[in-house]
Amino acid sequence: MSKPITFVTGNAKKLEEVIAILGSSFPRHLIAKKIDLPELQGDIDEIARKKCQEASRQVQGPVLVEDTALCFNAMKGLPGPYIKWFLDKLGPEGLWRMLEGFRDYSAQAVCTFAFTEGENQEVLLFHGRTDGDIVSPRGPRDFGWDPCFQPTGYTQTYAEMPKEEKNKISHRYRSVDLFREYILAQNQ
Repeated sequence: MSKPITFVTGNAKKLEEVIAILGSSFPRHLIAKKIDLPELQGDIDEIARKKCQEASRQVQGPVLVEDTALCFNAMKGLPGPYIKWFLDKLGPEGLWRMLEGFRDYSAQAVCTFAFTEGENQEVLLFHGRTDGDIVSPRGPRDFGWDPCFQPTGYTQTYAEMPKEEKNKISHRYRSVDLFREYILAQNQ
Protein backbone atom coordinates (compact mmCIF):
# COMPACT_ATOMS: atom_id res chain seq x y z
CA MET A 1 0.00 0.00 0.00
CA SER A 2 1.28 3.46 -0.90
CA LYS A 3 2.16 6.00 1.73
CA PRO A 4 -0.26 8.93 2.06
CA ILE A 5 0.66 12.07 0.17
CA THR A 6 1.11 15.11 2.39
CA PHE A 7 -0.38 18.18 0.72
CA VAL A 8 1.46 21.11 2.22
CA THR A 9 -1.16 23.74 2.97
CA GLY A 10 -2.75 25.49 5.91
CA ASN A 11 -5.56 26.77 3.70
CA ALA A 12 -8.74 24.74 4.29
CA LYS A 13 -10.41 26.17 1.15
CA LYS A 14 -7.47 25.12 -1.01
CA LEU A 15 -7.54 21.61 0.47
CA GLU A 16 -11.30 21.39 -0.13
CA GLU A 17 -10.85 22.48 -3.75
CA VAL A 18 -8.04 20.00 -4.44
CA ILE A 19 -9.94 17.07 -2.91
CA ALA A 20 -13.02 17.96 -4.97
CA ILE A 21 -10.93 18.06 -8.16
CA LEU A 22 -9.16 14.75 -7.41
CA GLY A 23 -12.51 13.05 -6.96
CA SER A 24 -13.55 9.99 -5.00
CA SER A 25 -11.71 7.54 -7.30
CA PHE A 26 -8.26 9.00 -6.55
CA PRO A 27 -6.20 5.98 -5.46
CA ARG A 28 -3.91 7.66 -2.90
CA HIS A 29 -4.82 9.11 0.48
CA LEU A 30 -4.20 12.87 0.75
CA ILE A 31 -3.53 14.50 4.10
CA ALA A 32 -2.89 18.18 4.72
CA LYS A 33 -0.12 19.61 6.85
CA LYS A 34 0.86 23.20 7.41
CA ILE A 35 4.62 23.58 7.13
CA ASP A 36 6.43 26.88 7.18
CA LEU A 37 8.48 26.76 4.02
CA PRO A 38 10.89 29.53 3.09
CA GLU A 39 9.53 32.17 0.72
CA LEU A 40 11.87 31.79 -2.20
CA GLN A 41 12.72 34.01 -5.11
CA GLY A 42 13.17 32.88 -8.68
CA ASP A 43 11.04 31.66 -11.53
CA ILE A 44 7.89 29.62 -11.04
CA ASP A 45 9.51 26.21 -11.65
CA GLU A 46 12.54 26.90 -9.48
CA ILE A 47 10.39 28.06 -6.55
CA ALA A 48 8.03 25.06 -6.78
CA ARG A 49 10.90 22.57 -7.05
CA LYS A 50 12.79 23.99 -4.04
CA LYS A 51 9.64 24.18 -1.90
CA CYS A 52 8.88 20.54 -2.71
CA GLN A 53 12.42 19.41 -1.85
CA GLU A 54 12.30 21.20 1.51
CA ALA A 55 8.82 19.84 2.31
CA SER A 56 9.92 16.27 1.53
CA ARG A 57 12.93 16.72 3.80
CA GLN A 58 10.63 17.76 6.65
CA VAL A 59 7.86 15.21 6.02
CA GLN A 60 10.13 12.27 5.16
CA GLY A 61 7.66 10.94 2.62
CA PRO A 62 5.54 11.80 -0.41
CA VAL A 63 4.61 15.48 -0.66
CA LEU A 64 2.55 17.71 -2.90
CA VAL A 65 3.30 21.43 -2.86
CA GLU A 66 1.40 24.14 -4.70
CA ASP A 67 2.65 27.47 -5.88
CA THR A 68 0.32 29.96 -7.50
CA ALA A 69 1.22 32.92 -9.66
CA LEU A 70 -0.84 35.72 -11.17
CA CYS A 71 0.99 37.16 -14.13
CA PHE A 72 -0.04 40.55 -15.54
CA ASN A 73 0.82 40.71 -19.24
CA ALA A 74 1.30 44.51 -19.12
CA MET A 75 3.96 43.99 -16.44
CA LYS A 76 5.75 41.19 -18.32
CA GLY A 77 4.55 38.52 -15.89
CA LEU A 78 4.76 40.37 -12.58
CA PRO A 79 3.71 40.01 -9.83
CA GLY A 80 3.86 36.33 -10.83
CA PRO A 81 4.94 34.05 -7.97
CA TYR A 82 5.04 37.05 -5.62
CA ILE A 83 1.27 37.59 -5.84
CA LYS A 84 0.78 36.55 -2.20
CA TRP A 85 2.75 39.60 -1.00
CA PHE A 86 1.03 42.00 -3.38
CA LEU A 87 -2.39 40.69 -2.33
CA ASP A 88 -1.51 40.95 1.38
CA LYS A 89 -0.48 44.59 1.02
CA LEU A 90 -2.92 45.82 -1.65
CA GLY A 91 -5.97 43.55 -1.60
CA PRO A 92 -7.97 42.74 -4.75
CA GLU A 93 -8.75 46.44 -5.39
CA GLY A 94 -5.07 47.32 -5.29
CA LEU A 95 -4.21 44.58 -7.77
CA TRP A 96 -6.76 46.00 -10.19
CA ARG A 97 -5.53 49.57 -9.61
CA MET A 98 -1.93 48.52 -10.36
CA LEU A 99 -2.93 48.30 -14.02
CA GLU A 100 -4.66 51.72 -14.25
CA GLY A 101 -1.80 53.23 -16.27
CA PHE A 102 -1.82 50.38 -18.76
CA ARG A 103 -4.26 49.57 -21.55
CA ASP A 104 -3.73 45.85 -21.07
CA TYR A 105 -5.62 44.21 -18.19
CA SER A 106 -4.99 40.67 -19.43
CA ALA A 107 -3.39 38.18 -17.10
CA GLN A 108 -2.61 34.54 -16.69
CA ALA A 109 -3.35 32.54 -13.55
CA VAL A 110 -0.71 29.85 -13.15
CA CYS A 111 -0.79 26.98 -10.70
CA THR A 112 2.17 24.68 -10.31
CA PHE A 113 1.94 21.50 -8.27
CA ALA A 114 5.26 19.91 -7.37
CA PHE A 115 5.26 16.28 -6.30
CA THR A 116 7.88 13.88 -5.06
CA GLU A 117 7.65 10.43 -3.49
CA GLY A 118 10.31 11.42 -0.96
CA GLU A 119 13.50 13.20 -0.10
CA ASN A 120 16.22 13.02 -2.77
CA GLN A 121 13.76 11.71 -5.35
CA GLU A 122 12.73 13.38 -8.59
CA VAL A 123 10.41 16.39 -8.30
CA LEU A 124 7.68 16.40 -10.94
CA LEU A 125 5.93 19.64 -11.94
CA PHE A 126 2.33 19.94 -13.12
CA HIS A 127 1.35 23.33 -14.58
CA GLY A 128 -2.15 24.66 -15.04
CA ARG A 129 -2.86 27.99 -16.76
CA THR A 130 -6.00 30.03 -17.26
CA ASP A 131 -6.09 33.26 -19.25
CA GLY A 132 -8.27 36.13 -18.12
CA ASP A 133 -8.45 39.78 -17.16
CA ILE A 134 -7.90 41.73 -13.98
CA VAL A 135 -11.19 43.51 -13.20
CA SER A 136 -12.68 45.65 -10.47
CA PRO A 137 -13.28 43.13 -7.67
CA ARG A 138 -16.68 41.39 -7.57
CA GLY A 139 -17.98 38.56 -5.45
CA PRO A 140 -17.06 37.10 -2.06
CA ARG A 141 -13.70 38.07 -0.57
CA ASP A 142 -12.90 34.75 1.06
CA PHE A 143 -10.36 33.28 -1.36
CA GLY A 144 -7.36 35.34 -2.38
CA TRP A 145 -7.48 37.28 -5.63
CA ASP A 146 -10.53 35.42 -7.00
CA PRO A 147 -12.69 38.61 -6.87
CA CYS A 148 -10.48 40.42 -9.41
CA PHE A 149 -9.74 37.60 -11.90
CA GLN A 150 -12.26 37.05 -14.70
CA PRO A 151 -11.39 34.09 -16.94
CA THR A 152 -11.48 34.62 -20.70
CA GLY A 153 -14.90 33.78 -22.13
CA TYR A 154 -16.76 34.32 -18.83
CA THR A 155 -18.70 37.25 -17.43
CA GLN A 156 -18.08 36.28 -13.80
CA THR A 157 -14.94 36.46 -11.70
CA TYR A 158 -13.65 33.30 -10.05
CA ALA A 159 -15.25 34.56 -6.81
CA GLU A 160 -18.69 34.91 -8.44
CA MET A 161 -18.66 31.46 -10.01
CA PRO A 162 -20.18 28.42 -8.33
CA LYS A 163 -17.31 26.24 -7.02
CA GLU A 164 -18.22 23.41 -9.39
CA GLU A 165 -17.95 25.75 -12.38
CA LYS A 166 -14.64 27.26 -11.25
CA ASN A 167 -13.25 23.79 -10.55
CA LYS A 168 -13.84 22.84 -14.20
CA ILE A 169 -11.77 25.67 -15.68
CA SER A 170 -9.37 27.04 -13.08
CA HIS A 171 -5.60 27.02 -13.24
CA ARG A 172 -5.65 24.85 -10.08
CA TYR A 173 -8.04 22.38 -11.73
CA ARG A 174 -5.78 22.05 -14.76
CA SER A 175 -2.71 21.45 -12.61
CA VAL A 176 -4.39 19.02 -10.20
CA ASP A 177 -5.92 17.14 -13.14
CA LEU A 178 -2.46 16.56 -14.64
CA PHE A 179 -1.23 15.34 -11.24
CA ARG A 180 -4.28 13.05 -10.91
CA GLU A 181 -3.66 11.59 -14.38
CA TYR A 182 -0.02 10.93 -13.48
CA ILE A 183 -0.94 9.10 -10.25
CA LEU A 184 -3.65 7.07 -12.02
CA ALA A 185 -1.15 6.01 -14.69
CA GLN A 186 1.34 4.96 -11.97
CA ASN A 187 -1.32 2.79 -10.32
CA GLN A 188 -2.25 0.80 -13.44
